[in-house]
Amino acid sequence: MKRVIIADNAGFCFGVKRAMNIAYNEIEEKRDMQVYALGPLIHNRQAVEKYEERGLITVDEIEEIEIKENIEMIIRSHGVAKKIYDEARDRGIEIVDTTCPFVKKIHEIVKKSEEDKKAIILLGDKNHPEVIGINGWCKDSAIIFKDMDDVLKYDFDYDKSYVVVSQTTMNEENFEKIIEYLESLNLELDIKNTICSATRVRQQSARELSSKVDVMVVIGGKHSSNTQKLVNICKERGNTVSIETREDLYDVDFSNYEVIGVTAGASTPDWIIHEAIEYLEKL
Repeated sequence: MKRVIIADNAGFCFGVKRAMNIAYNEIEEKRDMQVYALGPLIHNRQAVEKYEERGLITVDEIEEIEIKENIEMIIRSHGVAKKIYDEARDRGIEIVDTTCPFVKKIHEIVKKSEEDKKAIILLGDKNHPEVIGINGWCKDSAIIFKDMDDVLKYDFDYDKSYVVVSQTTMNEENFEKIIEYLESLNLELDIKNTICSATRVRQQSARELSSKVDVMVVIGGKHSSNTQKLVNICKERGNTVSIETREDLYDVDFSNYEVIGVTAGASTPDWIIHEAIEYLEKL
């Protein structure tokens, strides 16, 4: 029998759990309402499908929502730009806001910074919904860097004052490297480490566990940013298998591994984690 070790803080984070609970209550308690979600509730296809089976309708754009009585729109934990709130108000769409409080804090920081005429550096993936939403609170004026290569290419203005924030799920090691470089430029910087505490602990525990086991199994959606960061962290330290569900394990040969480490992204439901661990423990 294989030895399976589970990393600390695997699975739903506070923000995702809060968002899923709010959405579930809306679907179950307001049967007379048509409940929409602007974008997938979380980056986990299996979890989203369970909610859609109960009546949730997922749309990619607010324009897809048919305006009629008894409708409401869920803003997911990633958050959205200010213009989405304005458009919903103008169209008479009731909002259920499940934006993660950690993300909301970043919205407030960049909004005030833009009002104070400060330049905003946003560390993250420009195509990720959280980053798009954050940028939408400073009139899309943020300078977005995904990695050190982006930073090195940029020509900074020494007459400006910069405020630095980051995507909540950013790899902390990469964040620290970029900050160290920015500080070496002697720019006027106001650095806000907005990586959420759960992400920080999750990444550190994955980093430590992957150094002690024969192979790491990372469970989470292929489109989940925080999950893929865990995959990369584990790959830097040893053998790593990335899966979405237990079924993805069936074709993996674990015969050469005795000790298996397991971690999971912040949008991975407990039942998916339990099914995978159950399979691994029976090997």
